[in-house]
Amino acid sequence: WEVRSAGIETHGLNPRAVKVMAEEGIDISSQKSELIDLDYFNECDLIIILCGDALDKCPMIPKGVNHEHWDLQDPARATGTESEILAEFRKTRDLIKEQVKMIYFIY
Repeated sequence: WEVRSAGIETHGLNPRAVKVMAEEGIDISSQKSELIDLDYFNECDLIIILCGDALDKCPMIPKGVNHEHWDLQDPARATGTESEILAEFRKTRDLIKEQVKMIYFIY
């Protein structure tokens, strides 16, 4: 599998995302916030859209490309104490982890 992440806007890499992924032994510190590449979309076997507003704003998904929508809350929008915000990042990380496991068995 080749996995890429991109969005409809670029905001830079969230340090909280880096922190909670490191807790799982995954270093994303060198990743970048990138825009969706429509040429890459056309080459994909599966596109996964994570946030509700991304589905509404997402460029046209090419015909014949499998896609799924995982309606996850954006943890970057969480409010509260640092501990509460990190808990939201962990929750989203763990939900994605479980969904990826399910996808692995389907595809």
